[in-house]
Amino acid sequence: MTMWVFGYGSLLWNPGFEVADRGLAVLPGYHRSFCMRSVHHRGTADAPGLVLALDRAEGAACHGQALAVAPGREDDTLAYLRERELVSSAYFEARLAVDLRDGRRVEAVTYLVDPDHTQYCGALPLDEQAGIIARASGGMGPNAEYLFNTAAHLRTLGISDPDLDWLDARVRALTA
Repeated sequence: MTMWVFGYGSLLWNPGFEVADRGLAVLPGYHRSFCMRSVHHRGTADAPGLVLALDRAEGAACHGQALAVAPGREDDTLAYLRERELVSSAYFEARLAVDLRDGRRVEAVTYLVDPDHTQYCGALPLDEQAGIIARASGGMGPNAEYLFNTAAHLRTLGISDPDLDWLDARVRALTA
């Protein structure tokens, strides 16, 4: 049985594991949002950045990509993802049904934000998000780079995300 991973942010452009197949997918009940303060990868404890997370919302649907893990690499991939995604316990791992564009429904490993965690910051105004992203940098590099890469890959995949497009333009203006 194929192990799938749902990508909606950096997994789109930097999965970090061997991908055997990929397809556009939709995760119902969640939306992509810069709702998690990053104190490791894209910010620091003193100057947190923001990273995308899946935030639960009634009637929402997050468009992303389902990534099929190469056969025989499931255990290594899961260990890698847990080390990468669960670094601060602000995310939790779930296996949720996602709908592939080709009509299949598959179960995918998905990382969801814990709205009770201290790093959760849902509903920040977009202009405040842009200011944070423009200034922050962490162990994986500038927060703006994370935004720019994600927005570019969503556009390449034909996935519309007006909030990310607005943030992309605003942060580019702030960092010019």
